[in-house]
Amino acid sequence: MTKRLIVLRHAQAEPLTDGSDHERSLTPEGRDQARAAGAALASDGVVPDHVACSTALRARQTFELVAQALPHSPSADYERDLYGADVSTALELITRTDPEVETLLVVGHNPTMAQLVAAFMPDEPLDSFPTAGLAVIDLEVEWLYAAPGTGAVRLLT
Repeated sequence: MTKRLIVLRHAQAEPLTDGSDHERSLTPEGRDQARAAGAALASDGVVPDHVACSTALRARQTFELVAQALPHSPSADYERDLYGADVSTALELITRTDPEVETLLVVGHNPTMAQLVAAFMPDEPLDSFPTAGLAVIDLEVEWLYAAPGTGAVRLLT
C-alpha cells in the first residue's frame, strides 16, 4: 500500500428550514453517528494524518466529533470546493495532497462521497452510503495518481 484514503459522508443534519444549507447543524443522532465513525476508525487502526473537510457546518461538526475519538488530532484544511463538489473536483483535491501525507480523510456530502467510493468499486454495486458512511481505500499509487482503479475499497459503515 502506498497511501490510504478515508471517505466520510457527514453525519445526519437538521432539515433545511430557514437560512443557509451551508450552515445546517448536526442533529443529536448525527452527533452520535459522528462519534461512532471516529470510534470505528480508531478501533480499526485507521487514523488520518491530514483531513480535507467541506466548509459546511455539518461537515466541520462531523470531523470535530470524529477527531475526538482519534489518538491524535490530524491537521486539517477546510475546502469550500468540497461543498457542492462533483467526483472530478473531489479527485482533483485528493491528487493535490501533500506527498508526505500517508492517510487522508475527506469529509464531504452526498451524492459525491457515494459516487467517489463507487468509482473505486467498478465490479461491485454500492447499494447505499448513509450519513456518517465510512470507506477506506488502500491506494496502490501516490496521491498525484489517485483515480478509479488504483485502490481497493473496504466499507466500515
